[in-house]
Amino acid sequence: MDFSTKAFDSTKAGQAGLANAKTDCLVVGVFEQQPLAGLAKALDVVSKGLLARMVKRGELDGKLGSTLMLHEVAGWSQARVLFVGLGREDQFSPKSFNEASRAAARAVMASRASDAIWTLPQAAVPKRDTAWAVCASVLALRDATYRFTQMKSKAEPANTALRKVIFAVAPDDLKAARVAARRGEAIGNGMALAKDLGNLPGNVCTPSYLADTARKLAREFKLKADILGPKQIEALKMGSFLSVARGSVEPPQFIVLKYEGGPAKQAPIVLVGKGVTFDSGGISIKPGEGMDEMKYDMCGAASVLGTMRAVAEMGLKLNVIAIVPATENMPGGRATKPGDVVTSMSGQTIEVLNTDAEGRLILCDALTYAERFKPAAVVDVATLTGACIIALGHVNTGLFSKSDALADELLAAGRTTGDTAWRLPVEEAYQEQLKSNFADMANIGGRPAGSVTAACFLSRFTEKYEWAHLDIAGTAWKSGAAKGATGRPVPLLTQFLIDREAR
Repeated sequence: MDFSTKAFDSTKAGQAGLANAKTDCLVVGVFEQQPLAGLAKALDVVSKGLLARMVKRGELDGKLGSTLMLHEVAGWSQARVLFVGLGREDQFSPKSFNEASRAAARAVMASRASDAIWTLPQAAVPKRDTAWAVCASVLALRDATYRFTQMKSKAEPANTALRKVIFAVAPDDLKAARVAARRGEAIGNGMALAKDLGNLPGNVCTPSYLADTARKLAREFKLKADILGPKQIEALKMGSFLSVARGSVEPPQFIVLKYEGGPAKQAPIVLVGKGVTFDSGGISIKPGEGMDEMKYDMCGAASVLGTMRAVAEMGLKLNVIAIVPATENMPGGRATKPGDVVTSMSGQTIEVLNTDAEGRLILCDALTYAERFKPAAVVDVATLTGACIIALGHVNTGLFSKSDALADELLAAGRTTGDTAWRLPVEEAYQEQLKSNFADMANIGGRPAGSVTAACFLSRFTEKYEWAHLDIAGTAWKSGAAKGATGRPVPLLTQFLIDREAR
């Protein structure tokens, strides 16, 4: 889909320029319980009061997310005009805007319009600017048009005829809107990559497939990719990571992808993504019901790779490194057993009480490896615990950090993008649950505060830098009829990096 921006001066001639614009579909926002204004008023005048009569009859009510498509109205230049409800103006918010944008995207897609002029960014969103509204609109449209069909035996027809969208903005906002549209496309591309990787079956998206994806990104965007195989991983003494890989015939891969957009001496931001391409639970095997969804246990890796794609496409003036420990977690004759003790790259020993708590076992060695880059900050991303789903559901990502400043940055990025997170504690008192009689620590701390003790485990490997952990178990994937990867938290991570660049 092609996105572009065009300036329309809404202060002149009662929006005459937009009212006379020729397009397959003009998208117009209207508020609830408000007199017709701006473009809607101009269209009403041209149509000799048609819209006013529809308002009076209750056909055009402006309720949030409502849509009304009118076709071939006499006096209008457009083949279609879509009116989208923005809700009450005194309650209008970024969340309202996103809901209206999604509703508009669905309605335009359901039509046979091949192009559209999208005026929603002209609605004044509290505490947000036009550039934000343009980026949010791009993401709504990209999300609505995403389909995963790679594994179908026959090509499916496109779900929409829409090929071109023009965002109508005020002349003073045109430059920023153009940048925002490009950024929205880059984030959308990163989310699409993350979704594709998460949706691919485990027999296709193996650790080697993730490594090949990193190599392709490196070639396309001139990044640097270092892929370490089993022998190199063993030479680094990553005994914790290798303990998870032991039961699988698929060789583990340790992926390092570098984007060097900032000065050579600038300390990098390191993103670490959990890459368990299929999680059977190992010897502590999971129940069969729903196990097919365990292909999504690499969505941390997928989101990190998607973020790297977005960052590279945007050309941020920042140094960013992605680290992905990739493996399967399978039962087998060589698999790690409950009660085994393994030695991490840091030298700390771990008693494996449950082989289904494997994510932390691969992440801890990746977090130790990250020390060599002397990072400005490290953020790890993982579908780590079912306990996080119990705590926060599928709305907020769980955020853990000992750094208030870093946590605040990530929370703010989530609020900006609508890809929200909620901070949970990483307190010393919870470390008691990880005590082991036979090793430096156990890999689980029991059922109470399961997501917190998992974060506490990881914190033991992050003493040398600022660190945050994002538990995306509840936000990276949808079950049921809408089963599939969401692409989160690519928007949050990308906005965090955009904000870092602006510091």
